[in-house]
Amino acid sequence: MSDDADIAAWLSGRLPQDWFETAPAVSVDREEIVVTGRLAVPESTEGGDGTGSGATRRAEAGRVARFREETRPARMRIADEAESLFGRKVAWGAACGQTEELFTNLATPVMTRLRQPQRQVLDTLVDAGVARTRSEALAWCVRLVGQHQRDWIESLREALAGVEEARAAGPA
Repeated sequence: MSDDADIAAWLSGRLPQDWFETAPAVSVDREEIVVTGRLAVPESTEGGDGTGSGATRRAEAGRVARFREETRPARMRIADEAESLFGRKVAWGAACGQTEELFTNLATPVMTRLRQPQRQVLDTLVDAGVARTRSEALAWCVRLVGQHQRDWIESLREALAGVEEARAAGPA
């Protein structure tokens, strides 16, 4: 029991139903499971203009902070169970209105070899103050590609899922 659908199904059954308004989003990679749920918008902000006014954003942030503190012991128990079942760390997040916060999650080192032109790009980002380090500059580049090439990346993931299905159905 370790593929993404199994993990999401287990979490769906294990999480208290009153935590989130809808089923939480579950994102899985080789090292980590990230569970992000949508919280009810505080009543004082419902029916607002949706522009994310300062008061609205503070109310939403307060709701997320309250969820984080009130559910911490239960989230830790569930994370421990999931980590022993699936061999991955578990991180949590919550969204409320326009506010989204990811609680403590992994920042996994990734070894890469870059030639001078690629290093110069990273160094330019550091020199310009966009990032503090080459590592932070590389993470910034990856986030940017993820944002602007989302459809293409999703298409690749779907293709990989098809490859996995074909391997599973292949000869024993």
